[in-house]
Amino acid sequence: MSDKKASSGKPQKSESKYPVNLLDTPFPMRGDLPKCEPQWVKEWEEQGIYKKIRAASKGRKKFILHDGPPYANGDIHLGHAVNKILKDMIVKARNLAGFDAVYVPGWDCHGMPIEIQIEKQFGKSLPAQEVMKKAREYAAGQIET
Repeated sequence: MSDKKASSGKPQKSESKYPVNLLDTPFPMRGDLPKCEPQWVKEWEEQGIYKKIRAASKGRKKFILHDGPPYANGDIHLGHAVNKILKDMIVKARNLAGFDAVYVPGWDCHGMPIEIQIEKQFGKSLPAQEVMKKAREYAAGQIET
C-alpha cells in the first residue's frame, strides 16, 4: 500500500487498493468516443467554431489542400483513414502557421470502376439507364459510409 502524508506530516494509509497514487481527475477513465463525440460536434456547430476559425483566417495568405478523390468502387479501409488524418494535420498545421488554410474534398463518383462493380453485382445484361441508376446509388452509398 502507498502512504500519503497528511497536513500534519504523518503518513496516512491510502484507501486505494492500487500500490500507486492515482490522480484525482474529472476526466473519465474511458474515452467513450461513440457516445461523447456526437455531443461535442453538436456543441461546436451551435457555437459556430468552424465559422469563427474561418473568420479569424480572413486576409491571410491562402493555403488550399485539394484532396484527390477516394475511389467509390470498393470498401473503405484503414488507408483511407490514414490519408484523411494526415491531410487534416497538414491543414491544421498550416492554419497554426498563419495561413488561411482550407480543405477541399473531392469525390470519384463516376466512371469505369463503378460500372465494373455494377456488372459484378448485377451482370452485363442491364440496360444502360439501369446501369447509370445503379452506379449512382452505389457511389452515393460509398460516400455515406
